[in-house]
Amino acid sequence: MTIAVPTPPWSHRVSPLGLCLAAMFFGASLTPSLLPRDPVMQGVLGGLVAGVGHEIGVATAWGWRFLGIPAPSKARHLLMTALAGLFALVLCSWCLWHAADWQNATRLVMDLPPVDTSHPRIIAPVALAVFAATWLLVRLFGAVQRRLTVALNHILPTRVGFSIGVALALLLFWSLINGVLVKRAFEIADRSFEAADELIEPDIPRPTDPGKTGGPESLVDWEEMGRWGRAFVATAPTRDEIAAFQPGTVLDPIRVYVGRRAAETAQERAELALQELIRQGGFSRKALVVMVPVGTGWMDPGGQDTLEFMLAGDVATVAVQYSYLTSVLSILANPDYGVEQARVLHEVIYDYWTTLDPDTRPRLYAHGLSQGALNSQRSLPLLDMLGDPVSGALWAGSPFISPLWQFVRDRRAPESPAWQPRFGNGSLAQVTNQSGEFDLEATRWGPIRLVFLHYGSDPIVAFSFTSAFRRPDWMQDPRAPDVAPEFRWFPVVTMFQLALDMAISLQVEGFGHYYIAADYIDAWAEVLEPEGWTPQRAADLKDIFSRRGPAF
Repeated sequence: MTIAVPTPPWSHRVSPLGLCLAAMFFGASLTPSLLPRDPVMQGVLGGLVAGVGHEIGVATAWGWRFLGIPAPSKARHLLMTALAGLFALVLCSWCLWHAADWQNATRLVMDLPPVDTSHPRIIAPVALAVFAATWLLVRLFGAVQRRLTVALNHILPTRVGFSIGVALALLLFWSLINGVLVKRAFEIADRSFEAADELIEPDIPRPTDPGKTGGPESLVDWEEMGRWGRAFVATAPTRDEIAAFQPGTVLDPIRVYVGRRAAETAQERAELALQELIRQGGFSRKALVVMVPVGTGWMDPGGQDTLEFMLAGDVATVAVQYSYLTSVLSILANPDYGVEQARVLHEVIYDYWTTLDPDTRPRLYAHGLSQGALNSQRSLPLLDMLGDPVSGALWAGSPFISPLWQFVRDRRAPESPAWQPRFGNGSLAQVTNQSGEFDLEATRWGPIRLVFLHYGSDPIVAFSFTSAFRRPDWMQDPRAPDVAPEFRWFPVVTMFQLALDMAISLQVEGFGHYYIAADYIDAWAEVLEPEGWTPQRAADLKDIFSRRGPAF
């Protein structure tokens, strides 16, 4: 006996439940998130989640029929569809009417001026276009699945053929999207960013000082340092600039940077960085920082310049480029991208540092922002260093996939919030944000100081795939001061909101993933414990960097 399988969920039939869920998902996407959104991006998000909601409704209705439960008659189905369409229209209109207020709730906590309108005339057509594209893509998948199922049903039982047909269609689409389209897109992006990295900026001349990286006697070729490496070396604060803030003896800071094109392998680039660091006398400074750049090779001046001002230039920093892509693209393309380079650099520098006299060698630190923080954490062998430990690390904007950040957050003291967890007795690791506050009641620091600088509104830190079906812990009260209290959790939708927030995370200075110098100052002060440092000194340095303007 042949067992019939109901019409697959990807048929052309309109589902009343699908229309209702599409409208509810669209409306939920307009509510506050971590960051303010422009109307085009809002429309893309709304259309995408509406499409997802519609297909969830269609699949649910199909499951109802698959279980053999009687379906409504044709006349009742038409009536339910009309009522669902009316409900969707009214709900979407009401949500669009309130969208500006929801945007302003997010803008309020960031001290941004309110908007008068959310531009529904832009959001609605963009959302409709994206929704239509999503609907057509799913229908295309259904057409492929049905053809495969028909062919398989000639040799297999009906339900077995249907199941295998769905699996084969999923495999085909996944291979096409991930193996062809996405891979090709990343290859194009990588070549584009590499071409940009090779550009020689006319406003950044090659150093004439033989002691500088890229200079006449440098072991690193100026042209092979990449655009961000050249900028990193050329824009270092001068001795005179630092002397205007720091009394007493001031030095020119040492910056060593090795570009990706400088050598073939990660080991060779790390060895080259070590030799250049030795040539410049980096191991005779008070502090030595192994910094891992972001994906493109960019080094945040807010995190680097402040360090050099605080230590009166008596610091050396070494970094090696590992990628041309942005951090977000690198994480999406390959989360392990750059870990090998960071690991080798840490090992090479640490192994040489341990051969030096502990009384005269510099204090050793690690630093990184975004993917740089991720790769630094994953490659710093803390357990292997306990016999001769480094002095500490400052990591800003650790991505959500960072195992060390997850460990600190998930094993926090129960009464501490997820956005500023208290780990153990606070003697090893602490977390701070824009407030610059630390746990003053914690046990005194131990020999290693690990500081995480994380904004509560940073989606790259806060994102999780589980937010699709469970409210994240950081949304519980008390919330971070830069997260709107009106931000509500919605199944599925919140995950897509956070994903979009990651794409626009650098739009608002001092919020999201846009870390600023003022917040680095408090964090570095806790890691370094500079001699004679006071709140007034911190305020004076913050004033200097506020006049410098944004880093981007």
